[in-house]
Amino acid sequence: MKIQSLLTVAAISVLSSCGNHGKQAENNNPMSPNNPFAKPSTLPFQVADFTKIKDGDFKPAIEEGIKQQLAEIDSIANNTAEPTFDNVFVAMEKSGELLRRVNGVFNMLSGANTDSVLQKVSEEVAPMLSDANDAIYLNSKLYKRVEVIYNNREKLNLDPESKRLVEFYYQKFQLSGANLSDNAKDSLKKLNSEDASLEAKYTNQLLAAAKAGVLVVSDTAELAGLSHAEIEAAAALAKANKQPGKWMLSLQNTTQQPILPSLTVRATRQKLFEASCNRAEKNDSNDTRATILRIAKIRAEKAKLLGYANYASWTLVDQMAKKQETVDQFIARLVPAASAKVKQEAADIQKLIDEQKGGFQLQPWDWEFYSEQVRKAKYDIDENQIKPYFELDSVLKNGVFYAANQLYGLTFKERHDIPVYNKDVKVFEVFDKDGSSLALFYCDYFKRENKNGGAWMDNMIPQSKLLDTKPVIFNVCNFTKPVEGQPALISFDDVTTMFHEFGHGLHGMFADQEYPSLSGTATPRDFVEFPSQFNEHWASYAQVFNNYAKHYKTGEPMPQELVDKIKKAAKFNQGYELTEIIAAAALDMQWHEITTENSVQDVDKFEAAALHKTNLDIPQVPPRYHSTYFLHIWSNGYAAGYYAYLWTEMLDDDAFAWFKEHGGLTRENGQHFRDIILSRGNTQDFATIFRNFRGSDPNIEPMLENRGLVEEKK
Repeated sequence: MKIQSLLTVAAISVLSSCGNHGKQAENNNPMSPNNPFAKPSTLPFQVADFTKIKDGDFKPAIEEGIKQQLAEIDSIANNTAEPTFDNVFVAMEKSGELLRRVNGVFNMLSGANTDSVLQKVSEEVAPMLSDANDAIYLNSKLYKRVEVIYNNREKLNLDPESKRLVEFYYQKFQLSGANLSDNAKDSLKKLNSEDASLEAKYTNQLLAAAKAGVLVVSDTAELAGLSHAEIEAAAALAKANKQPGKWMLSLQNTTQQPILPSLTVRATRQKLFEASCNRAEKNDSNDTRATILRIAKIRAEKAKLLGYANYASWTLVDQMAKKQETVDQFIARLVPAASAKVKQEAADIQKLIDEQKGGFQLQPWDWEFYSEQVRKAKYDIDENQIKPYFELDSVLKNGVFYAANQLYGLTFKERHDIPVYNKDVKVFEVFDKDGSSLALFYCDYFKRENKNGGAWMDNMIPQSKLLDTKPVIFNVCNFTKPVEGQPALISFDDVTTMFHEFGHGLHGMFADQEYPSLSGTATPRDFVEFPSQFNEHWASYAQVFNNYAKHYKTGEPMPQELVDKIKKAAKFNQGYELTEIIAAAALDMQWHEITTENSVQDVDKFEAAALHKTNLDIPQVPPRYHSTYFLHIWSNGYAAGYYAYLWTEMLDDDAFAWFKEHGGLTRENGQHFRDIILSRGNTQDFATIFRNFRGSDPNIEPMLENRGLVEEKK
């Protein structure tokens, strides 16, 4: 559920998920004047024309974009005029037009519709983009000009956003090593370049590992418990991979797999679970252990070079939490309540296994299957009863879009004249409450073998008044695609994912900034998940739920009895769900708290020790991601940042408590949230932004209540 991209585009178009550097591009294959990226697109919103773009267009366009931007940066740094806000900061914000344009499209395709050529390009351009970052943030002349403005910022009568931009850049230069000696800068460049290359390599290894790790089944009896549609989809996947007469169960990028609750054959569950856990640990070319060991060591070395105790201390400086100790204490505060709840849940499941004379102790591949039975016994819920009421198109238009209309006055019109990169992609123009065109929204919901796992949002084009651009947003998910002619029926978890990613989309659509570096979702990790997780609440809000949860055949609303069961079951299994996320967050922090003096030699031993240290070594509850396939932290810019999902859950639950206190789903409340939270971008201190909305600092109690870990206050 994360904003995902290999090449995150900031104002100066660098590989921000790495913050790294490499060798300057050698433009041996100059960009043709006919390259589709050579000029801005003439299509609406300047969106890419996918009918004209070929894989071979990307690398020369990126190389030329780097060349142009470095020339622009050189001009800014060597300007003999006195430094001013305009000739330094505005000039930097305008630089890199071509690179920004091509990166926006490359991010989209390399994550959602990649192939061997794009994978190769991603590995080749990572160090090039890394060098572009170095050329900017380790440029002594440029830094001196930035420093002059920063030191005089209180005297320049800058508007608040411009002042924020000055402070943003100054901090970024400092964190990037602008104050280092020339020798130290050279060392940092080498580390950054290697890190950038390894992160790109890791992403490609993991995608290949997931593809190679599919579970192949030869006997349909092994798939007992799956629906007819799910079995057909598994057969279609096998046929597409030249194994007709067999069935393939693909892997999503989490430890537990979505179909485990349905599989009645225990041996199949174990095989699928182990295929998931071991996907990147097979001592082959897709084994990621050596790659992540080196990345972790590089990050520790970078932190030491920059004067920080470890990588976590360095990367948290510009986050809402600020300090490593704050995050560790926050995680530790959640462990007792979550682990107590999970022990209770495990006892309930073991009791059921014993009652059924299973003759075995609960294992992680059993949890989802038997917890589903416990859930059915307690709440009499069957996913096959629920899914017919969650047809994807209805969820989107009558749920996600409807909530946005009721809260913010938005309306949506599907565009069939905008080219897409895959036939599954839909495009909608978004209109504001006054009828003006606000944004363009792409959605790509179905799983493909050439798509990265998980779900994410990103900008193809960021909003900026300075650049005169409106936001072009895309949401990507990995729902199972139905067989041709069948409806796309999804689970309530999938429904929640759609609302989540669209919450990110709203954060991008409502951006109202002058400068692209501060626009929309360009916020710290531990704030950016707040709007998305907050938007999840509307998925189960009665007025919204009743508008989309209708049977795909009859159009009848979901029976109230079934609705009540879903609501009652919402807090079920929360001990497990929270514990697996806490375990992943704790694992992430410990990977990034290592130092050059205590570097890791063995991934598996380190992980086991890390979980034991935090009292999270619960055999039946593995981390949501094991180290080897933890894409968020090794390639998606969430290093020492996975805690952000929990931190922002605290923010979103407290914010929703405010909505409940003030009348719920109303335009007035929506406007307040838009004005104070969704439209601010990175223009204020984030603790201040939250206090301005809530009237106080965030309270953790609504989060614990929402999870069912403490009794809800009446």
